[in-house]
Amino acid sequence: MSLNTIARIVGCLTAIGIVVGGFFFDNHSVLSHLGIEWTVAIGVVSAVAAFIVTPYITIVPYTWVRDKIRGAAASDLVAAVLGLTIGLIISALLAIPLANLPANWGRILPFVGAVLFGYLGVTIAVLRKNDLAHVFQVALLRRGREREEDREKERERDKKAAVQEEKLPPILLDTSAIIDGRIKDISQTGFVYGTLVVPRFVLHELQRIADSADTMRRNRGRRGLEILNGLQKEATVPVEISDADIDGIVEVDAKLVKMARNMHCPIITNDFNLNRVAELQGVKVLNINELANAIKPVLLPGEDIHIKIMQDGKELGQGVGYLDDGTMIVVENGRQYMGTTLEVTVTRVLQTVAGRMIFAHPKLLGGGNTPSPQSSSKQRQL
Repeated sequence: MSLNTIARIVGCLTAIGIVVGGFFFDNHSVLSHLGIEWTVAIGVVSAVAAFIVTPYITIVPYTWVRDKIRGAAASDLVAAVLGLTIGLIISALLAIPLANLPANWGRILPFVGAVLFGYLGVTIAVLRKNDLAHVFQVALLRRGREREEDREKERERDKKAAVQEEKLPPILLDTSAIIDGRIKDISQTGFVYGTLVVPRFVLHELQRIADSADTMRRNRGRRGLEILNGLQKEATVPVEISDADIDGIVEVDAKLVKMARNMHCPIITNDFNLNRVAELQGVKVLNINELANAIKPVLLPGEDIHIKIMQDGKELGQGVGYLDDGTMIVVENGRQYMGTTLEVTVTRVLQTVAGRMIFAHPKLLGGGNTPSPQSSSKQRQL
């Protein structure tokens, strides 16, 4: 049995039930005042009409809606539901004042408003779903970016708080490191963390050097005071002058080592002897010369470089030149090219306590001959 037949039978029975109920159980209905003949006739007509009409008001609309839903895209369905919800919410808000209208307007207009705004909501949402999706996407992306920015700011705050909470040990500055001046450039790069502490006895030693009768020492002391003044004015790394002193010790280096042991902090120095004494006593030393040697460019045996011969070497026939960073280049048989710039080939590299030394020899030309002194003298004349 098909759905249409079942719907027709149910429609007939419903119509007959309504007529019979109105005739026997409802004394106020019109059917109760008619005769049995008229009641039977009305029941038969209602049953026939229900048999014919019922599928068109039940099965056919249901099938149409089902086919539309099956053929619609999921995005259309979601947009339709959202639009219907918004339309019904608007109609519910308008139903409150419309229900207060006089006569039948108060009963008809709220229903009309619900149908109208529901239809408009579904239609507008389906037709403009791409624009609505773009709006929601932009809003979600903006919300996501804002949340990510908030999380990033929170991480930065936590990081800064952790750095502030973490007690970084101070770093003691030696007189030689202050006079050298490179500590100022290093602090500006951000590689130095913590506070640079200058003990009062180191500052007094700088003042004694600046007041020295020797011109060279006086200039070095004044340079150290200028460097220290520049460090204090810059906010990259804080600089403090400590009044702490070590009783019973006269020498500045010994005081500095003892103070570093008491404070459990490192020392920045260029003094070779202070470096060794501090290491023997378990004090960490940051040597600027070692840092400079570590970042010098690496030359490997076999590489060719241009160097100017500046002076004689220790061995017979050797010439000595220097790179821009001060590295010494010893050139075998280079004495004859004194004052000239020539291309040399690196033969070996030695790392000594004093620094790095590079040995080389003049580069051989295509015929296997080294540059002649005559050509070098012509270069010198040019």
